Amino acid sequence: MSEVVVVKGGELLFCGSTCWDSVGRRKGLTEGNLVSPTRLRPLVGVDICFVAAGCASCHCVALDTEGRCYTWGRNEASVSCVFIFYFSFVLFSLCWNVKCVVALQKGQLGHGDKITRDRPTVVSELSKYKIIRAAAGKSHTVVVTDDGQSFAFGWNKHGQLGIGSAKNETELSPVRCAVTEVNTVACGADFTVWLTSVEGASILTAGLPQYGQLGHGTDNEYNTKDSSVRLAYEAQPRPRPIAAFSGETIVKVACGTNHTVAVDKNGYVYTWGFGGYGRLGHREQKDEFAPRRVDVFTRQNILPPDAIVSAGSVSSSCTAGGGQLYMWGKIKSTGDDSMYPKPLLDLSGWNLRCMDSGYMHHFVGADSSCISWGLAQCGELGYGPHGQKSSAVPKKVDILDGMHVISVACGFAHSMVVIDRTNVEDRLEQLDVYDGKASEEVGAEPVSESPVSQKAPKKASAKALAKSNKRKKSKDVSESEDEEEQNSDDESDDYEEQSNGRAKSSGRGRGKAAGKATAAKKGAGRGKGRPPAANKSSPPEGKVSTGKRGRPRKS
Repeated sequence: MSEVVVVKGGELLFCGSTCWDSVGRRKGLTEGNLVSPTRLRPLVGVDICFVAAGCASCHCVALDTEGRCYTWGRNEASVSCVFIFYFSFVLFSLCWNVKCVVALQKGQLGHGDKITRDRPTVVSELSKYKIIRAAAGKSHTVVVTDDGQSFAFGWNKHGQLGIGSAKNETELSPVRCAVTEVNTVACGADFTVWLTSVEGASILTAGLPQYGQLGHGTDNEYNTKDSSVRLAYEAQPRPRPIAAFSGETIVKVACGTNHTVAVDKNGYVYTWGFGGYGRLGHREQKDEFAPRRVDVFTRQNILPPDAIVSAGSVSSSCTAGGGQLYMWGKIKSTGDDSMYPKPLLDLSGWNLRCMDSGYMHHFVGADSSCISWGLAQCGELGYGPHGQKSSAVPKKVDILDGMHVISVACGFAHSMVVIDRTNVEDRLEQLDVYDGKASEEVGAEPVSESPVSQKAPKKASAKALAKSNKRKKSKDVSESEDEEEQNSDDESDDYEEQSNGRAKSSGRGRGKAAGKATAAKKGAGRGKGRPPAANKSSPPEGKVSTGKRGRPRKS
């Protein structure tokens, strides 16, 4: 077990969405955004040293200097019903169709229940351990103790908890992972990566192998039935060392939604998994089922020991020689994708200490400033009520200027920053404090969806109108049923689709059924080059980034 570096604690600040039950979903309320860095009442004065959130996660994890683990956010406990009325082709009469969309109860907060929490709460079953690292997936959480153990809780349908079995799809309380001598952990949407001190097994993975993100050379794809074209992917519930690294020691790792970035002790960078938008950095969009070295970071441009590695839903990044930040993948919402690592010149000369990436936004702690940029919808960049919502170029968070950032974390639509209180306590006291809702209040607001609310014809004279509309109504019902059936296997949200960025259409036969279902919605192909012409009619991205362009000016 390597020596644990003691990190000084600080004040946790939060910005972004607090509507945990609706954020990232197709329909729902979006009020309650914190557009400026805000203190959280339960953590005011608590020495937080580490924060974690995943680019596909709608929940948060924070660790204090005493080793306590706090979690809050989405925990799944909602049910919504859709009532649709239509004319039956067979009976030619008015019919009602009732569909219940149940949000599967995942338990990713680890409190032994299914209650969404708006306030940071200590995970009581971990109180006898000192937690030093944590990671968050789409619906699961994994932590590491100071003695090398690892515990996980939440959704386990694909074996992403790494407990050796996927028999129980949900673990509401922490359970021990089948790994030892763990140094750190990272989570993708539905998979987990552990780094250990075990010789010959420095990196282990478990979970969903669909895009090759586990690095074992296969996606474990199979047909659900002999006569069916529906594909499934065999879960891998037991953490397994990546054979390609049997003679290497991996020291850093980061996970996007469905891809992985790793760095070995020699400073070489490897990527594998989903290749859309060039997020793997290999100058092509092909999926990689086994680790492949990124050729940009070789010879004189290998990564130093203090390098930073980060992965967002559709991008990857790291710092190389001289602290220069390189990024690749879909970095901006418009324009060409970066198919290989390119230096981000806006941050040249800055001393980057920490970085994290969300769905399509990024946070950096550099020198005595906090810098953010990217596409945002819920105030996750922290620019304030009068600031711009998104930014195509790195921009300082003005309210945090002159503050030393200890740790950062980005979720799907939120961000967390830990600030060193030294010499800035007075300024921190002036920031807003968010009280949050009590546990029983969160999710109490009913979610009702009524796609069709037209009245039935009352008179016989309306029969012709009914005939002309019945096909349209039946089509709407059919599309609604197909869409709900497609989502019932997981949950009724769309951020997995957003995170991948394109419909899966590789030549391996994967996603044929899904491709048909999503063709009408997406129609964007593989995401190469510029967006489709339809986007030209929408407001240009440049209007969003109305602030000053260019490099953030040092204090």
